[in-house]
Amino acid sequence: MAVGIYVGSTSSYSGKNMVAMGLGLRLQKEGYRVGYMKPVGALPLEKNGVLGDADAFFVQEILGLSDDPTLVTPVVVDQDFKMRAFGGRCEDLMGKIVSAYEKLSQDKDVMLVAGSGSMYSGKYCGVDGVSVVQRLGIKAIVIDRYMKELNYDFLVVLREILGDLLLGVLLNDIPPSFRDELDNLLHPFLESKGVKVLGKIPSDPLMGAIKVADLAERLGGRIITAQAKADRVVESFLIGTMQVENFMTHFRKNRKSAIIVGGDRSDVQLVALEGQCQCLVLTGNLYPNDIIMTRAEVLEVPIVVVRDDTFTVAKKMEAILSRHKLRDLIKIQHGSQLVSSIIDFAYIKETLGLR
Repeated sequence: MAVGIYVGSTSSYSGKNMVAMGLGLRLQKEGYRVGYMKPVGALPLEKNGVLGDADAFFVQEILGLSDDPTLVTPVVVDQDFKMRAFGGRCEDLMGKIVSAYEKLSQDKDVMLVAGSGSMYSGKYCGVDGVSVVQRLGIKAIVIDRYMKELNYDFLVVLREILGDLLLGVLLNDIPPSFRDELDNLLHPFLESKGVKVLGKIPSDPLMGAIKVADLAERLGGRIITAQAKADRVVESFLIGTMQVENFMTHFRKNRKSAIIVGGDRSDVQLVALEGQCQCLVLTGNLYPNDIIMTRAEVLEVPIVVVRDDTFTVAKKMEAILSRHKLRDLIKIQHGSQLVSSIIDFAYIKETLGLR
């Protein structure tokens, strides 16, 4: 009988796919037969006439699995599902999940069960992460991503609710400025409350990076120069509304940034181009002058023109960089290595009885 590991989180976009893939690839490398399912799918995607979840299709591909999508994701949250659920017409969804789990876990050593949203997402129809873990009787690893602070109350409450079913927690995206407080204060506190800390994953610019082409699409913009360089990677952004001298000071510290600037600020645009920025994002639907266009082509710097104002674009960029889905192969490899090197595999294997 396979042992199960539920990979959940305290909020959306916390790194569940990265951890699931990292765990799966590491366990496969060690010779274990690994199965995977995502019981509740919030990203409906139809492939070959079968409805499934986009994340589930992707993770299966990375792990080299090809199980029936209707088993991998027995509950797909599309508009029809929401209409039925909010109308009080939820059928035995948990029964479908249990049945699918039993079928997929045959001939497997480990079953990875990926959550959707937070541990309480899906409560409205009885398929939240806490309920799934309790019904399947499997251990849970919960990821808490640092977003100005950690959700330590949430983690302590989960320990009280799940008891020994909470295998441990992974603290993700930890900035250097928070590391001392985490190591000396919060980590000991969590352990004192019975919450095992399985690993602390530091912030990594590459994991939040996005290609210029994807960025342009997400911003609803158009690349007007150096289209061949649209696969360049952007790790952060810098707003070029300040004086040129001040801009240069900040720019030197953020070389892999997209520079967001008004289409009429040719002074800042030229400095950014000469400094080999990753790309220029020109706001207000204003196109650059001929000098800027020519220089961008010569220096092979993509320019993206968008309709929104600078403030709106900056807010969108912040959301995009913090919520960009893990899809690029280089990021998958890097993320898997991060998980493999940081997570306490010895404790996990011992607790689950894996030999």
